Amino acid sequence: MSRNKKTILITGGAGFVGSHLCDRFFNDGFKVICVDNLITGNKANIIHLLGRPGFQFIKQNVSNGIDAPGGIDYVLHFASPASPVDYINLPIPTLKVGALGTHKALGVAKKNKATFLLASTSEVYGDPLEHPQKETYWGHVNPVGPRSVYDEAKRFAEALTMAYRRVHKINTKIIRIFNTYGPRMRIKDGRVVPNFIDQVMHNKPLTVYGDGKQTRSFCYVSDMVDGIVRLLFSNCSTPVNIGNPKEFTILELAKLITQLTGKKVGIVYKPLPVDDPKQRRPDITLAKTKLRWTPKVELKEGLSQTLRWFMENA
Repeated sequence: MSRNKKTILITGGAGFVGSHLCDRFFNDGFKVICVDNLITGNKANIIHLLGRPGFQFIKQNVSNGIDAPGGIDYVLHFASPASPVDYINLPIPTLKVGALGTHKALGVAKKNKATFLLASTSEVYGDPLEHPQKETYWGHVNPVGPRSVYDEAKRFAEALTMAYRRVHKINTKIIRIFNTYGPRMRIKDGRVVPNFIDQVMHNKPLTVYGDGKQTRSFCYVSDMVDGIVRLLFSNCSTPVNIGNPKEFTILELAKLITQLTGKKVGIVYKPLPVDDPKQRRPDITLAKTKLRWTPKVELKEGLSQTLRWFMENA
């Protein structure tokens, strides 16, 4: 699907989801500009694209500015630490990239009259009192807790994006990403899927926080990328949930990973982190009706592919 060599700029393009987007748009015939300061991204994720005509990598902290050429048609803002380990260790950079980085990325979109897509998150719902979470739900967020640096950065980014839409008439999109997993996640990412994979690969017991009955909805990265692409070229201007609505407890995830690896490593229970959500499941009615999108990859299949990648690359 060629887009006549239109140019797309992706901040955070060397990260987990960002690098898959670089692949998708490059393969679809776009000129791709990847901007990343590699604070949590990895150049290895885009090494196969470096030096190829139509792909450009700029190492830069987008919170300080974006030195991009003109003629950009689309700006996708994916730069941000995205795991609890990262944003708790990097609280100020997380807040900066949500505020200043979003401002700089919107500035590029405004200057180029480009379509802008913000990568927001299910974390804007906090520890939700509504289940499943619809886009109309305003959330239940602790504004001063340890997770607030990420939650509030994304909530501010959404507000700024909508302000630019109203004031500067920019064509904007907001995606609320629910738990995504797959190849290119960092083994020390801190999120539950790479945590469990790292532990089982090293024959260590799986660490479960709380009683393990808290739920998550896991979306494989290829499904997520497909949803992002559909949203970018849609007429949706309000936030859209993209995630897999099939809900699993953390204990169910642990059991499935041990089954797939054939290892009996046991479980170690630790206290639940502060403000950790008890339930997380997207209502994807809007994505189904407006984008004609539903996830296709079942958890067992996606975990098998993810396990294979980690075993080959860890």
